[in-house]
Amino acid sequence: MAKKIDHIGIAVKSLEASLPLYTEHLKLKLLGIEEVESEGVKVAFLKVGESKIELLEPLNNESPIAKFIEKKGEGIHHIALGVDDIKNRVKEIKEKGLRMINDEPKSGAGGAQIAFMHPKSTGGVLYELCEKQQKEDNSRGYL
Repeated sequence: MAKKIDHIGIAVKSLEASLPLYTEHLKLKLLGIEEVESEGVKVAFLKVGESKIELLEPLNNESPIAKFIEKKGEGIHHIALGVDDIKNRVKEIKEKGLRMINDEPKSGAGGAQIAFMHPKSTGGVLYELCEKQQKEDNSRGYL
């Protein structure tokens, strides 16, 4: 069962160009910026109440985010659902006949374990399952 919407991922061409909208105009607090080499992205997390917005900038032309922007333009990329026991959730989802992009959780931004559901199984929406470690263990503070 999902606990909450952890974050909404938004694909952007440039964090530098995009951040002022969120920090200066919308007055959202920037929690941190990091590169996730395995996904080919540089991410910025911004706090919105109990949830976050994750801006995703491609690090190279082969990045899934670069391909997304090329095909669909900048905009909402995914919705991340906060879960406990992500391995069990992936197993349950697959047993119910839904497709996963990631059959096993992998490391994501902020020290989270993540797995993406295939949008062909979810009405065209890319959902990310996201299991965070306890706040006191998360040095990046993205919780």
